[in-house]
Amino acid sequence: MTNALSSLWAEPRAADAPDRVPRDWVLVGVLVAAALLEGVLRDDVVWRPFATIVAVGLAPVLLWRRTHPLACVVVAFGTATALGLASLLGGVQSVGLDTMIYVLVFVYALVRWGSGREIVIGLAVVAVAAVFGGMTDHAGPTELIGGIAVLTAAAAGGAAFRYRAESWRRTLDQIRSQERVGLARELHDMVAHHVSAIAVQAQAGRAIAAQRPEAALETLAVIEGEASRTLAEMRAMVRVLRDGAPTGYLPQPGVADLVALARRDPLPVVDVELPDDLHELSHQVDTAVYRLAQEALTNALRHARNASRVEIRVVEAAGRLRLRVTDDGQVDPGRSVNHGFGLLGMTERVQLLGGTLSAGPAPEGGGWTVDAELPTAARR
Repeated sequence: MTNALSSLWAEPRAADAPDRVPRDWVLVGVLVAAALLEGVLRDDVVWRPFATIVAVGLAPVLLWRRTHPLACVVVAFGTATALGLASLLGGVQSVGLDTMIYVLVFVYALVRWGSGREIVIGLAVVAVAAVFGGMTDHAGPTELIGGIAVLTAAAAGGAAFRYRAESWRRTLDQIRSQERVGLARELHDMVAHHVSAIAVQAQAGRAIAAQRPEAALETLAVIEGEASRTLAEMRAMVRVLRDGAPTGYLPQPGVADLVALARRDPLPVVDVELPDDLHELSHQVDTAVYRLAQEALTNALRHARNASRVEIRVVEAAGRLRLRVTDDGQVDPGRSVNHGFGLLGMTERVQLLGGTLSAGPAPEGGGWTVDAELPTAARR
């Protein structure tokens, strides 16, 4: 109980409080008109001019119910308490108009928009005013319990709408966070591979430029192609971020594109083996397998020393698809299996699709191995 009260006391104000809108002025206008009509037409109004002025004068306070909910509650229920005290001293019963039932809106607004401290203090003010009003009106237990129930219902309505809005906001924040992670993963997978290939080609071109100028020109052509692809993919990503274009703005590559990927890479040999009768894969799995193989090739370019061959094997069996990428380079003893955003992104991709991933030094023969297993159908 103490923890719950402490948590409520520390609760900040609702973050989605809107500005004053035209319907607020309409609400105030309707209430003022209703109070005037009741004050003029109702026959049994006690202290008619005074009660009407109070009901009309209190209605505009509703305009500040979102920005100053506690102050509005204090003014509204302080006024109600003052009316009860006046009726007690004057020897009359129930000073005020029925129109003033709109004070329930202040209770709703307090819980909906106020901070935890404001809610606790404001509800205490409401409780005191309700009990005092029941005493001055000589209300019986039934009337007192009924009034408290109505006030509780107004507060519960504010709490319900506040909870719903907060849940929706958290859901949106989670979706945005997932989108940011996904975009970061795509950016890394698309660009890092091309940049690594450009770096390797540039190093090779510089090494052979003096002896074989024509080979250096061919290397420059490869670099130009990689740079153009990188620029195109970067523009597609920027279009998604700036203009809200759909994420699939460019056709997403899949397993069938691994052969073309292998031909582009600057390693001496990239051997690709695909099943002859590969069944139709879901779009998510198809793209994920390509990105996993692409990242594994990027890691081979960047980290595998003296690598001369990379093997990509895709095997399908019993509703599962297995991707295995190995290289014959020398493994850096200081390289960590969990190091870098590349392996992190690969792990996230596989886990989102309900698969498994292992990456590390090959058990025999040297080199590095990436082994992923995915269901052929995406997890829903």
